[in-house]
Amino acid sequence: MKLICGKVQPSSGNVYASSTPTMLGVSAALVPDLSGAHNIMLGCLAMGMTRDEITEKYDEILDLAGLGEAIHFPMRSYSSGMSSRLRFAIAVSVEPEILIMDEALNTGDDEFKDRTKRRMDQVRDRAGCVFLVSHSLNTIADLCTRVIWLDKGDLLFDGEPESALNWYRRYTKHLAERDRSSAGKVRRRLRRTLEVVEIQPRTQGRRRSVRE
Repeated sequence: MKLICGKVQPSSGNVYASSTPTMLGVSAALVPDLSGAHNIMLGCLAMGMTRDEITEKYDEILDLAGLGEAIHFPMRSYSSGMSSRLRFAIAVSVEPEILIMDEALNTGDDEFKDRTKRRMDQVRDRAGCVFLVSHSLNTIADLCTRVIWLDKGDLLFDGEPESALNWYRRYTKHLAERDRSSAGKVRRRLRRTLEVVEIQPRTQGRRRSVRE
């Protein structure tokens, strides 16, 4: 996530993005002693929105967060789930082309999860790209159209979610049974199925090849 956002430099290779990625998490701009309503203003300002844009998006953010009257309470009184819901609602209000988020979507009731899925669908429909880092198989199955499976720094799978989840369940089942030999076979098989691709980004009017 930090590599894609440019917060960390890669030890080798390069990361290319069509626009500036937005990472879910405006915590640095939020103040626990202020109300959720005031923090909506702070969070949106921190992401570069104007006051008019915030006013236009305010009701939409409230509806997505679903905090009710608690929006007027100090954020320090919120549960971790409530805080995550508010951060998510603020983060997606800017409709970024590239949005990156972590386990924040695993909190909340079914109603919030339904609202989250609808909002995620809207982001994708508007040509957006959402990176979701999660260990929740249900969340991945419900929201993702592509899965990249990383294990201890190695890429094991890149492709269709249903196939990825089937292999992941098989792999973790072997690990749970302490059958590291079978788990290793799954790992090696998945690694063999990966294809080498050539990326040719546009760089100052010329093209250069990057092997990944």
